[in-house]
Amino acid sequence: MPEFLDLHSRTTKVLRGLAETAMRRHGLHQGQDHLLAALWERDGSTPGEIAAALHVTTPTVVKMATRMSAVGLLTRRRDEHDSRLVRLWLTDAGRALQGPVEAERRSLEEKVTADLTEDERRQLMIALTKVYKSGSDLL
Repeated sequence: MPEFLDLHSRTTKVLRGLAETAMRRHGLHQGQDHLLAALWERDGSTPGEIAAALHVTTPTVVKMATRMSAVGLLTRRRDEHDSRLVRLWLTDAGRALQGPVEAERRSLEEKVTADLTEDERRQLMIALTKVYKSGSDLL
C-alpha cells in the first residue's frame, strides 16, 4: 500500500476512535456530532440538505435522526410549505450540547496536535485541505 494512504488510513482510525470515545461522554454515537453541528448552523434543514453538507447519504442522516429524535436531541416536522418535506429541528437538549461538544472537539484537536508547532499545524491544515479537494474532485 502506498505510504501516504497507509498512514492516512491508520491516522483516520485512531482519530475516529478518539472522537467516538469523546462523543460518548455526551451520549452521542459516531457522526451524530456532525449532524448536530449542521443543525447548529442551519436548524430546520432537511435530511437531504444535511446529507449533502456532510457528504453522506440521506438514509444515513435519516437513521441518525431517528436515533437522535428518540433520545430527545431533535424533532422532525413537516415543512410548512411542502408537506412532502421533513425538516429536522433541534430541541433544547440538542442546542445545549453545542458548548460541551465543541469544547470536547477543541480539546481533542489540541491534544493530538500538541507536538506540532503553530506553523506545522497551519501547514497540516493547508495540506489536508488540498488533499480533500483533490479527492473530492476525483469523486
